[in-house]
Amino acid sequence: MSEARLDDRGRLTLPKEFRERYGDRYHVVDLHDGIKLVPIDDDPLAALREEFEDVEKSAEELRSGARETAIDEAGQ
Repeated sequence: MSEARLDDRGRLTLPKEFRERYGDRYHVVDLHDGIKLVPIDDDPLAALREEFEDVEKSAEELRSGARETAIDEAGQ
């Protein structure tokens, strides 16, 4: 665990090891008990393609399945 402080202008500087590992751009997510920094990939579409490269269904098949699940859950 590492500590970081805000400067007098409200800026937070992350330690170099984190910047080197995760990059320079982040989404700040407000949670009920704190905040979370989520790194933003330089090419978000390429990151999504890589994340889901082993998925064998088409986008339409996934969308249809999600729609059916939502309808089933709404009826319960």
